[in-house]
Amino acid sequence: MKVRDVMTGDLLTIDPEASLQEAADLMNRRGIRHLPVVHRTGRLVGILTDRDITHMAFVPALSEYVSWDPRRLKAPRVRDAMTWSVVTTDPDATLVQAGFIMFQRRIGSLPVVENGRLVGILTERDVLAALHKVQGTEIDPDASAW
Repeated sequence: MKVRDVMTGDLLTIDPEASLQEAADLMNRRGIRHLPVVHRTGRLVGILTDRDITHMAFVPALSEYVSWDPRRLKAPRVRDAMTWSVVTTDPDATLVQAGFIMFQRRIGSLPVVENGRLVGILTERDVLAALHKVQGTEIDPDASAW
């Protein structure tokens, strides 16, 4: 089975200059935990996760140790919280290869890039749902909030 067979292709993305509050609201409304960050040129530049947003909640408490402009502390942008070194996969990679990368790197999603263009995202829920479907395992992808 290939990544393209199970990835989510109908993507929500966000610009790195968007406010972190806007991104958090979007993620909450849509019930997603991973949001690809795409520059206005269309290039994938990172990923924002619910964990990144949670970590940013500690920044004001640590502000005396962070050498940021105080305006950034009051109105953080997506670029301030996102993960810049995003790991990606190809749509023709096998599900086993992609799942192994996710397991090794301890990440919950992989943006799917083809010819330099973001075409989808593979999440751990997608992997579990595919395993459930193909192998008939007793895994319910909705039963656990990873």
